[in-house]
Amino acid sequence: MLRPYQGDGGESMTIASDILASLPDGRLVDVRLGLHWTAVVADVGGELRCGLASTQTEARPHGAPPEIPSPGRLEQATARELAQWIQSEVALQRSVGAAAVNALLPPPPPPFHMLNGEEVIARVGAGKSVAVIGHFPFVDRLRARVARLWVLERHPQPGDEPEEAAGLFLPQADVVALTGATFVNGTIDALLGMCRPEARVIVLGPSTPLSPILYDRGVDILAGAIVEKIDPVVRGVSQGAGFRQLHNLGVRLITVTRPGVELPA
Repeated sequence: MLRPYQGDGGESMTIASDILASLPDGRLVDVRLGLHWTAVVADVGGELRCGLASTQTEARPHGAPPEIPSPGRLEQATARELAQWIQSEVALQRSVGAAAVNALLPPPPPPFHMLNGEEVIARVGAGKSVAVIGHFPFVDRLRARVARLWVLERHPQPGDEPEEAAGLFLPQADVVALTGATFVNGTIDALLGMCRPEARVIVLGPSTPLSPILYDRGVDILAGAIVEKIDPVVRGVSQGAGFRQLHNLGVRLITVTRPGVELPA
């Protein structure tokens, strides 16, 4: 059984709890729960920031309590209070919490790389065995650029492995790429615990928290996103935009690395 990270006081800590402890507070400006993406806009010290997270849903029995308490009045909370929802047992609340976390995190300082996740994995995984958590649109192209590729997916497509097989494939991989949605759904800690210490670990996608705390947990590369044009992106979220559409509306893809880690050319 995987052991959770133990803080200095011996208490059980998670990546989410560590990141929450590092966040500033901010005034909540807007919350949008879209079909594919969730956006939270916060005013942090006079700077408007927007965080994204994948919208997670789950089957719930008829008559279950509402997934979102007080809809239409969420702005009465602070952004940090909403970020606490990343620890909720309700999937939709975790999406809101993750987006609030990403809104409160400061953008990483330059230099950073203007690379998308596909290119990062291809460069780092050239000639190596690669395990990818999540069936990204680029996985078929990626197969031709790495020595071996395992794709683990909650809803497997042809050629994928079921997510339950992570404990078999992750310990074999030279490179592991985790979707940022693992932060949203709370599986990131367990998955990182399955990786070999010498493996290169990448977390990618707009849900990825661009926090150096992940470096302390064995992550080498963060390939995430920064919202540069808040208004059109928030409208796009509300109107069911997929990520490629949001990217065109004003999202920049960036990649940052743990100090001492170099991206292959």
